[in-house]
Order: sequence, then C-alpha cells, then structure tokens
Amino acid sequence: MHWGATLTGMLGLLLMCGSGRAQDAQPSEYQVKSAFIFNFAKFVEWPPKAFAEPSAPLCIGVLGENPFGRELEQFLRGKTLNSRPLTTVQFRTVREAKACHVLFVSASESKRLPEILRELGGTSVLTISETANFIESGGMINFFREGNKFRFQINDQAARDAGLKIASKLLELSRKPPS
Repeated sequence: MHWGATLTGMLGLLLMCGSGRAQDAQPSEYQVKSAFIFNFAKFVEWPPKAFAEPSAPLCIGVLGENPFGRELEQFLRGKTLNSRPLTTVQFRTVREAKACHVLFVSASESKRLPEILRELGGTSVLTISETANFIESGGMINFFREGNKFRFQINDQAARDAGLKIASKLLELSRKPPS
C-alpha cells in the first residue's frame, strides 16, 4: 500500500472544501465525505472472520436517512479495496447493518445512538457519523467542521474493541473538535 500517496490525497481532501475561489467547482459535502469513507476503509484492517470468504465484497452501508443521495454509490462504483469489490447498501435496521463492514450512521438516528452502538457490539463494523456525542457514545469515526473544512475524530478504543485495527497514519490525522 502506498501510504504517502494516500495520506497526501486525504490531506488534500481535508483542505478541499473552502480552499478554492468561488468560480472553482467545489465538490459537494457528501462527495468529500464519500472520498473520506473510502480512504478510511483503506487504513482499517478487519479480522478474517468479518468476511464470509477471501473474495467477499467490502460492504459500506448507511443506516437512517441517507444524506449522500447517490454520491456514495457513484464514488465507490467500480472501486476495489485489497482485491475486494465494494458494495453500498441502505439499511433500515441495525440487525441488517450487522452484515456490513463500514456503517455510516445518519444524523436522523442520533436519538438512538446508544441503542444502535450497543446492538452493533460484538461485530467488526467500522461506525462513522457526523453527529454530536458519537465518539462519546462509542462510535469510531466522527466528522465535524472546523471553519470551512471537514475534519474527523477517531475513537481507537472502540475500533479495537470491535477487532478492527486502524493504521497509525490515519490516527495521526484525527483531530478533536473545537470546544
């Protein structure tokens, strides 16, 4: 894996929003977040038991109202990760979501966060959101805005508890949101 190139790409994405002139075409918020989610998956190692077979796809899902529209699916179309095809799924229930590898928990589910994260306990699902108190509730990666830039924070202990290994290079990019 080319850590330097991938990290450079992620840093570019961190700076992408709000860094250009008004006439420059800027990606939408959820185009940027789609790219982040793909790159997060590059820096996570799942236990072998998380996949039914060596060639099984890596499933990226959304639970709750889908703020991505078709952006996530379009961004991931045709991409692979470690020779695994990527699939996207919209989940209605946590029970269904237990079958995926990366789960974006929509802000529409914020009132149910503790219940959702408790129900995902014992699974190797990388949880991502953009809601207040996600990390404190046991979520793994949370987006936030710092000025006009997107940032993220990581709860490495929650990931380790789920049997996931997040590369130190990604952990170094994690930030704490402003108070």
